[in-house]
Order: sequence, then structure tokens, then C-alpha cells
Amino acid sequence: MEPSYRLRLYLLTALVLVGFGALLNRLHEFQIVQRERFLEQVPGNRTVTVREPGIRGEITDRNGITLARNLRNYEVSFNLDEIRQAYLSQHVEDPTIQRLTKEDGLTRKRSEKDIVTIVNEGTIERLRKLGLAKNYKAGDLRAHFLTHGGLIPFSYRADLTYGDFARFAEHNLDLPGVYLSIRPQRQYPFGALASHVLGYMKQWEKADIPESATRKFNHYIGDDKGIAGVEASMDSILQGPEGQKTIVKDEKGRTIRMSDYTKPGIGAKLQLTIDARAQYLLEYALHFAGRAAGVVMDVNTGEVLAMASIPDYNPNDFIPSISQKRWDGYRANAQLAPFTNRAISEFTPGSTMKIPTAIAGCLAGMGSRIFSCDGYVTYGNSKVGCWIWNMHKGSHGSQNLSQAIQHSCNPYFNKLANTIGAKAMVEGCQLVGIGKRTGIELPKEDAGILPGSRAWRTSKPNEPMTPALTAFLSIGQGDTLATPLQICAVAATIANGGKYYKPRIVKKAVGEDGELVIGDVPKLEVDLTQAGVKAADIELIRKGMRMSANEPGGTSGKVKLPNIVVAAKSGTAQTVDNGKKSNNSWIMSFAPYDKPKYAICVLVQNGGAGGGVCGPLVNLVYRGLFAQDRGVRLPLKPQIEVPGNTNRFEKSIDIPAEAIAAVEAGDTTPAPEAIAAAAASISPTAGGADDGETGDEAGDNLPTSIQPAPSGVTPAPTITPEVDAEGSVIPKALPVPEN
Repeated sequence: MEPSYRLRLYLLTALVLVGFGALLNRLHEFQIVQRERFLEQVPGNRTVTVREPGIRGEITDRNGITLARNLRNYEVSFNLDEIRQAYLSQHVEDPTIQRLTKEDGLTRKRSEKDIVTIVNEGTIERLRKLGLAKNYKAGDLRAHFLTHGGLIPFSYRADLTYGDFARFAEHNLDLPGVYLSIRPQRQYPFGALASHVLGYMKQWEKADIPESATRKFNHYIGDDKGIAGVEASMDSILQGPEGQKTIVKDEKGRTIRMSDYTKPGIGAKLQLTIDARAQYLLEYALHFAGRAAGVVMDVNTGEVLAMASIPDYNPNDFIPSISQKRWDGYRANAQLAPFTNRAISEFTPGSTMKIPTAIAGCLAGMGSRIFSCDGYVTYGNSKVGCWIWNMHKGSHGSQNLSQAIQHSCNPYFNKLANTIGAKAMVEGCQLVGIGKRTGIELPKEDAGILPGSRAWRTSKPNEPMTPALTAFLSIGQGDTLATPLQICAVAATIANGGKYYKPRIVKKAVGEDGELVIGDVPKLEVDLTQAGVKAADIELIRKGMRMSANEPGGTSGKVKLPNIVVAAKSGTAQTVDNGKKSNNSWIMSFAPYDKPKYAICVLVQNGGAGGGVCGPLVNLVYRGLFAQDRGVRLPLKPQIEVPGNTNRFEKSIDIPAEAIAAVEAGDTTPAPEAIAAAAASISPTAGGADDGETGDEAGDNLPTSIQPAPSGVTPAPTITPEVDAEGSVIPKALPVPEN
């Protein structure tokens, strides 16, 4: 073979091999690497990328009892663009509708694509034949299409039974633009229990979709969000990571297969500090009042074991949406304000402020000071009277700090506050959180008002802290406002010997991967003994609260227990309620006295003397808590919402003996209906007082405080749309029987 021929043969072979390699490379590129891309370009075949919401984390109490969970919910949604394209594959053009619009201030007639006709003639007609059609609001569908097209699905049905789901699944491949999904739906298994702590949900809003979503997804389903309670404050950690699936469809919009799927993740599991059974107990007690709040705290950690507010609501009413009628019913009476968490709302605190005043006095070195009660203190032409003067023209005479707390003596604390001055009063009260938010993990917490503080001076730049205003502050009148949570935290601080722990409602949060998102760590914010308050002086305050509950002349005798020593301080603040003179009734307390475990604060609006009105409620809660400590299993049942009332409890709330026995027995506590019936049997002005309980009145010539309206705006939920004529499903005609 000639060399030239052999060379040509080698070159030809090399070219063939190179060409073959290039061909293999291109085949790999087309058939493997870019397979999905070219599949999309096959006439009629395309992929649809769907965004799925994450799964919300569960919420439990401190013992692992589930308070908020997720149920399987079957939902049908429409991709309106896909439905329209399927319609156009069989029709020449879109049906249109003439609508009147405003343009440049002029009314004009405008022709628009009529998506409602397309949906009704195609999708709804086929669903009707399958027995799966349901009435809907056509006006919402039309507005949805004009605003969002096919990116955001139109939610058609979220009420499917399993049988409905099975029938939809059977025919789903033949229904272009119709998507069937299994989505988690929130449920609160105990109904209204702890509703102000848990909060409620709202469906995701179309306006929340990020701009990048239009480039990434063909079909977008957002995350529902919490808009009250810990559902709102912990929303970011409760939400799970999004999921994504890719679906291949043919030229008629029918599903061929799912080519890719990333499952949605689960949000963090949130464990609260509350004890669900103690929560049930506290709510049981508050049901005997019309508008009230209560807090139970662990004095050694700052953990809130129970927090309740009456009236309340059922968060299940908002899942997946709430009817307009139900929403209007909740909001009908502004005074009742069922969505206001009164436990973190500000009220005139009355004589419960005498404990922060005592702390301020001790910080200023006045813990052992004796002042005389002559019945009143004069400021200019006015007299600020003691309750004993107002009722009997009497006086308490010379008293030490413990006796003044026992007797709830106004002149003692007026003189103490005037002696140390407004600046020292503010300094001492701020040490235990008066006038500032506690920082508890709940939205819309009020800070209260501490006269003389920087915030107060900013709001009233031309008003000086006169001796009279300082006196009003000392007994919780005038501009002074505090929350039941703040007052409970003060009681806990005195109980444990001076340690102020930050109140908290979240114990810990754990991610799906087991990683600790929020740790269980108490936060000590202030130690009064390190701040300059003598331990012996704190003991004087503790002693005064013990005497108030257990010795003659005390104003908190109705808190007293037969076998456990409790300590308490009552309060009765003069206010205006709905244009009429009224009172805020209070008790702050802790027990057992020697080894404190619990602190309790209860507030009742439109009550009489704090000792008589709130004392029995606190007593009932203690009985249940200590029964649980003895091993009695407290009940836990679904709660119905309590509508509340504006009744006035003038003197005392007397708890029926059978209710007390039921609480101490544990498993025989009546159902909510029985509680409500027992509460209704109590006369609002029934009962008497002993041991001076009627004496906890604020006094003459005090400024009557007007209770602030509920703070903030109640977050609007998702309202269930009403059916309109175009969206009504006409049932099949039934044959008329012959006569």
C-alpha cells in the first residue's frame, strides 16, 4: 500500500472517529442533559412548576400537650390561565363581558375577557356532572384573574371529604387547570383554651408574593400566617420551608406525570411555658366574672404557667376563614373587646401600686420608716383620704411598712412617696418593670404609664410632678397604668426575695432537624438586693402581704387558704367605664409563703373592692394548683368561647361550694356550660365583706381614671366570600311526580 494512500486512510478514519464522538456528545447533550428542555418544546407538552407552602410547626404546652396542630385538608384550586388555554383549544376566541369602568374621571364601557363564562362552561360544567361542583363567588374569580392570571391559584374548594378527594383524584388528569392538593390545616383541639396566648391564623395574601416568584413558578401557593398571639410573634420559626414540584402536561393541559418533587419542610415545634391544665383552671375561675384577666407565674423562673382574658374567642373560627356574620358578632360590642388580651393591656392599678412604691421607699432607705395615718393627707385645698376615713371617719394612726400594706393605707404611701420624691419613685418602680413592656413573646403588649418617667414627661412636657401627682402615683391613681402581667411579675419578685425574672411564655423551640432554635433559659433582669434594697426590707413587704391575707384588718382575707399560708395585696382603682363611675378590682398574690412557687394576679373590670371581688377567684385558682401538686389530675377539656358581659360586681363574688369541691377533686370539674350556669346564678351585688375587705377604696378627691380603649387595631382575618348569582351551581331538575 502506497504511503499516501495509507495516510489518507488514517486521516479518514480519524475524521470518522471524531465525527462519531461529536455525534455521541450531541446525543448525550440532547437526550440526557437537555432532555427536559426539549420535552417542553414538543408541541403540546410543557412543564408547570408549583410552589407548595411549608408545614407549620406544632405548639404544645410545657408538658407536651398539643395546643395547635395540623390536619390533612384536601383543596381544589384553579389555574385560570390553563383553564382559558384549554377553552381556546376548542373555541375560536374568548367570550367577553361589557363592564363600566372609571377612566380619567369618566365612566366608560369596556370589553374584557369573561373568565367566569369560561370556567362555568368548561370546568364547572364537568364538575357538576361528577357531583363535585360547589357555589362560589364569581366576582372574586373575575377580579382574581384580572389581577393575578394563572400564577396564583384561585381557591375553589377547601371543604372536601375523603370521598370527594377520591373522586377528584380519579378525574383530575382530565380537568385542565384544576389542581388537587393535600394541605395542612391548623386546628386547635381545645377550642377557645388559651386563645389570647395562641392567637389565630389568616390565609396568605396575594400581595405578599415576592417578585422573583413570577420567574420561578407557574403556580404559586403561599404560606398562611399568624396574626395574633404566639402564632404571630413566632410566625417566622413556625413556618416550614417551601416545597416545589414540576408537572409535565400535554397540549390539552392534561397531566402526564410529575417529573420532580421537593417535599415541603416542617417548621419548628414550639413549646410554651403554660400548663394546659392550670390554664383550664384559671379560665374556669375567670368565667365567674364578666371582663377579667389573670396570670399565674413561676416565681423562680419568670415562666407564665397560665394567662387568660375574658371574654375570649375560638381560633378555630378562623380556619380556613371566618364568615362575615361571625366576625361582626365578635366585634359587635366594643366594650367587651374579645380579641384584646387584657393580661397584657394597661389598666389603672390602684393599691397594687403600693408594692412598687414600697420597693422605691426601701431603695431610698425608708423601709423601716414609720408614718402616721390621720385619715387623709391635704394637698392645697384637697384631701386625699384613706378608706377608713371615707367609710368611718377613722384613721390607722402610726404604722410601719408591713402594717400599711396590711391595711392598704393611702396616707402612709402618700407620705412615703412625697418624702423620697418623684425621681426616687420612678427609679424604684422602673426596677420592677413598671412603665415599660416586659418583652414577653406576645404582640401588642402595653407598656403602661409611669408618671414622672421620661415617656410621661415627653407626652406632658409642661406638667410638673407635683407632690399631689406623686401621691397619686404611690397608690396607683391619676395617670398611672399597669398590666396584670407587670403586677404579677412584681408579686413574683417579692415572693422570691427580690429577683425580677423576665416574664416569658415560650419555653423552647426545636427545629425539624432537632436543632434548638430557642433555648429554655430563664433571664434574671434585676436583683433588688444587688440594686440596693436590703433583704430585711423585702421581708417587710412580704410580711405585709402575708398580714393582708391572713390577719384581721387585712384587705385580702378572701384569698386565705385553710392549710397553706398565702400572701396578697388587693387594689381598687377608681375609673370611668362606659361613661359611668366604676372600679378596676385587683389582687396580686404569691404562695406558699415560706417556699413560694406561684404568683397570681387577677383583674376584674367594673368590680367593687378588689379583696371581695378578686380574692375568691385567686383562692379558687390556688386550690386547684395545690391539688395538682398533691397529685390530683386537673381536668382538661375543649373550651367554648366566653362572650363576657358588662355586669358590675359591687362587693363580692361568692364561688359556689360545689365549684370549690369540683376544683379540689380534679376530675369532676363541670363542663364550660355548667360553669357559665353557676356564674349566672351569682348576684352581681351579692356577698359581704370581712376583715376590712370593703375598705380597699381609693379615697376622696382622687382623679378618676378613664380606662383606655383597647390598644391597636384588631388584625383583620380572612373573611369567607359570599356566593353570588354567577357562581351559583344550578342543581339538576327533579322530575315532578304525576298526580
